[in-house]
Amino acid sequence: MAIDVTVRRVIPLPPERVAAYAMDWRNDSDWTQGIRRAELTRPADGGGFGVGAEVSRTAFFLRRRIDYVLRVIAYEPPWLMDMIATASPMPMRVTYTFEAHPGGTLAGIRVRGGPGGLLRMAAPLMSRQVRSSLTKDLRDLEHRLTRPEDGR
Repeated sequence: MAIDVTVRRVIPLPPERVAAYAMDWRNDSDWTQGIRRAELTRPADGGGFGVGAEVSRTAFFLRRRIDYVLRVIAYEPPWLMDMIATASPMPMRVTYTFEAHPGGTLAGIRVRGGPGGLLRMAAPLMSRQVRSSLTKDLRDLEHRLTRPEDGR
């Protein structure tokens, strides 16, 4: 695949808390760069959310609207969620990991995929942009989970 980017960050909370928020598709637009809409469009094989579930997302990346569908292929809360694109302008795989760490949780996001054909030459630029976005995602995830709740 043309792009293979992994970003990690220690978040000072237990993995169960970090993963519960990050793995919930209803929170995608709150902490993930560019995502404007996320919707569960297919429940998991046994109902609810898990392996087989599909989430449709509308995002903006490099000023372009991208509509895509991710299918959950591995779901092991609070440690792992792995998804592949079933409908997307380019192949994509997104993996979220959460490991216990002395400072709380080592959260990771790995994105693999990217353009084919002539657009493959843009992969280095896209990789840098993906790395920047993922770094901001994990920063925003930490801020979302650790900020005081309006004085409560």
